[in-house]
Amino acid sequence: MVYITEWDKFAERSIELFRADPESTRYVMKYRHCDGKLVLKVTDNRECLKYKTDQAQEARKMEKLNNLFFTLMARGPDVDLSEVTGKDQMEAQPTKKGRGRKQ
Repeated sequence: MVYITEWDKFAERSIELFRADPESTRYVMKYRHCDGKLVLKVTDNRECLKYKTDQAQEARKMEKLNNLFFTLMARGPDVDLSEVTGKDQMEAQPTKKGRGRKQ
């Protein structure tokens, strides 16, 4: 099997694959601690998409993809994903709190 090297391409094609056939599409994560590698796989028994990384920074991207798949599975494949990505971006922004005394 061939691994997709670009994250954005993998995420796009994975969502397209799920939307095309939501009943038979599977999403699998596998982490091997001894190798420090994370492998993501999306398949519908006809097409298989795989992404492999050993970068810890990409765990955040994987969490976002999980949230997208949870949304697609819960609300249906026709849901507007811009709502979900907007929430993620708002949650990622730190809240500003003052460190001084209250007056």
